[in-house]
Amino acid sequence: MTNSRHPETLSLHAGWRADATTGSVAVPIHQTTSYQFRDTEHASNLFALKELGNIYTRIGNPTLDVLEQRVAALEGGAAALAVSSGQAASAFAIQNLAKAGDNVVSSTDLYGGTWNLFAHTLKDQGIEVRFVDPADPQAFARATDDRTRAYYAETLPNPKLAVFPIREVADIGRPLGIPLIVDNTAAPLLARPFDHGAAVVVYSGTKYLGGHGTSIAGLIVDGGNFDWAAHPKRQPALNTPDPSYHGAVWVEAVKPIGPVAYIIKARTTLLRDLGSALSPFNAFLILQGIETVTLRMERHVKNAQAVADFLAKRPEVAKVIHPSQQTGESRRRADTYLKGGYGGLVGFELAAGREAGRRFIDSLKLLYHVANIGDARSLAIHPASTTHSQLSAEEQRATGVSDGYVRLSIGLEHIDDILADLGQALDAAGK
Repeated sequence: MTNSRHPETLSLHAGWRADATTGSVAVPIHQTTSYQFRDTEHASNLFALKELGNIYTRIGNPTLDVLEQRVAALEGGAAALAVSSGQAASAFAIQNLAKAGDNVVSSTDLYGGTWNLFAHTLKDQGIEVRFVDPADPQAFARATDDRTRAYYAETLPNPKLAVFPIREVADIGRPLGIPLIVDNTAAPLLARPFDHGAAVVVYSGTKYLGGHGTSIAGLIVDGGNFDWAAHPKRQPALNTPDPSYHGAVWVEAVKPIGPVAYIIKARTTLLRDLGSALSPFNAFLILQGIETVTLRMERHVKNAQAVADFLAKRPEVAKVIHPSQQTGESRRRADTYLKGGYGGLVGFELAAGREAGRRFIDSLKLLYHVANIGDARSLAIHPASTTHSQLSAEEQRATGVSDGYVRLSIGLEHIDDILADLGQALDAAGK
């Protein structure tokens, strides 16, 4: 519908105007498995990628198509793929390029579930993930060899909250034919990784995009800005015949469609074969959330900043983890890559350690104790005993988790009520 580049407009209009048959303004929920082909030629063209359209909801669905178009527009990407969860998006993003014997270089600053996926599940599949500290971008170059297929990072890592050097690492990879994949879950609208050289963006749509804690979803966005064909030896998955799709060479097969070889391959092979399909109903709910994401992010950012300032003055708190509290290179990166605020997450370390963290969590009355972020409600969790508990002590430290660390996802409530609950819980933690 629109040529606008403004997220406030795109979040409401991108990818959809009205239903051609009924005039419905709301995106319909296409709760169907299958789609009638016009004739045998139409069916053959769809399966041969000579024509794009609906085949089976495991591969694509009209409701999901609107979600994909809208998120691609918000990110400034060429195309997107909706999947069943953020974990599925992270896995597909890597599996789309790497096979047994290949490797990926990843930032250490990751959500605990992603660390486990990379360190164990992908390892079992023969894909090595090499973890490096993003404080030194050249660590990515040092960890690279001929079988490195991608770099991976989180823009605003959960829970470390030290902004990743997107441009610095993207510039290392591009001359080598190595794309940077960025998980932007914690910084929608605040960061635009494609503007800084990233090739692929992934999301857990469960978080800020959906915003209401109702639906699990994941998204992969292809920037359309990476020349996969220029590096055939580095990227064989896209440049050699794919036996799972009648020998298609993806960079050639999609030329009539556009620069979307990466995302088309993910849809027609991984999503087709592994079946991590997003339900149309959940896609509808994520779309409802996206309609208000620009407004919600403003309040998340404002409230989180007030919480960080409040915690910095409390004697029970040894350290506040929030970009506004950082200095030096960490603060420079935050100011370079986050526009419009430092996000809705705040971490802090209690001086009295793990037991104080337990007392704090158990004393909260307004904030929910749940394993989620990006909800309209304010949330709190103790990562060392929950989201990051499967990691070793060394791995926890690498991701920024200590025994006394508490992560807050600050919601949309009145700030006075949020601060009052935090204050009384800190009083209890200090006893």
